[in-house]
Amino acid sequence: MNFFLRLPANSLNQTCILLDSYKNLRLKAFLIFCCVFTLPGCTQPVQNTCEWPCFHGSDRTNKSAETGMMKEWPQDGPELLWTATGLGEGYSSVSISDGLIYTAGTTGNQTYVLAFDLNGKQVWRKPNGKAWSTFMPHARSYTGARSTPTIDNGVLYHLGETGRLAAFDSKTGEELWYRELMEEFDKEETEYGYSESVLIDEDYLYTRPAGKKGFQICLDKHNGEIIWANTEIPGVEGYTSHVIMEFGGYRQIIGASSDCYYGIDTRTGKLLWKVDFRNKEGLNITDAIVYNDYVFISSGYGKGSMLIKLKVSGEEIIPETIWQTEIMDNHHGGVIFHDDYLFGSGSNSRGWFCLDFLTGAQQWKVNGKGSITYADGMLYLLEEMGTMKLVRAVPDDYALAGEFEVPVGGKGVYWAHPVVCGGRLYIRHADQLYAYDISGN
Repeated sequence: MNFFLRLPANSLNQTCILLDSYKNLRLKAFLIFCCVFTLPGCTQPVQNTCEWPCFHGSDRTNKSAETGMMKEWPQDGPELLWTATGLGEGYSSVSISDGLIYTAGTTGNQTYVLAFDLNGKQVWRKPNGKAWSTFMPHARSYTGARSTPTIDNGVLYHLGETGRLAAFDSKTGEELWYRELMEEFDKEETEYGYSESVLIDEDYLYTRPAGKKGFQICLDKHNGEIIWANTEIPGVEGYTSHVIMEFGGYRQIIGASSDCYYGIDTRTGKLLWKVDFRNKEGLNITDAIVYNDYVFISSGYGKGSMLIKLKVSGEEIIPETIWQTEIMDNHHGGVIFHDDYLFGSGSNSRGWFCLDFLTGAQQWKVNGKGSITYADGMLYLLEEMGTMKLVRAVPDDYALAGEFEVPVGGKGVYWAHPVVCGGRLYIRHADQLYAYDISGN
């Protein structure tokens, strides 16, 4: 049986007004409580909501959409908020999603995927295959994890240096599925270990085993089952990570082997086009940049940079070279495309460059070499020997707005790509990860 209390209309209206007033008073009291009891504890700036779920960000342009960043740094650089340790060896950058920071490193003969909270405290650490090792004297100092984890819908995907591809629950680290790519796709030993950060697009995962039974493959991201495998691509493994391009009625993935850059239909695995592009070491490492119907590619060891334009001819896609130059032969630090200009460093042509995108004409050059990222009109240049520089992303001149020395986190050069996310600059060196406040607050 239900009982109802009936009130006159006027009484009901008055009661509602009193209740609303009471709720407003409670809300104000709550807000005052928050201000009084939380402000004294704000010893570190609050990180803005930010997602950087994979290598070079969700759109793979390596450009943060955040604004309000510092336009100049003090003499000693921005404030170092915290240092996380225990990463192990490696050059893996960081991904950031849903309040956690992810990276990878090797300890002994084992590769690990790691998760940290936004204060630098380790949350979980899980193994993912044997570490890459080498007998090449010049490369012994280059050991360590390369691939940056990719986060998608609560799942972390990571490719170990020796070909173990695995999916983990991003919150707990529980392994969901794995595949051994070298064994399954008949791949001989890689020269420098797998380095790409896998690409997730809708329900699919794209990666490059570079094997006889599958050079480029597409998997179901939910269970790792194979969708298609392409065996048409010449050369051995490349070290780039894939980018997506819409052109000619196709959604393409753009990747590289030792011999070429190429575009593949994401739906069928059909090779749509390729451009021969091999340096003297057979090492293509820099990700392609796509813009409208253009594809920019670059490779170190003196090869240089090239801009191609894709054209549709009947049922074919034809790549046409617009320009090519030996300058800004990017090693593996990445290139930024911003406002019709390219910014990056060269290997044999040693230096930081700005080039006109459509002509390849050099706008400026200064000494240096390293990794790069972008946010709020500024370039963040991490020199190989550990100097971090803030430079305005303009073609008129090299405009330095601050620099500082990054602490030493272990052996080796500073090759991990920096990341700007949530008002912070993240820099990894070997076993340590540093978080700096660049929010401008």
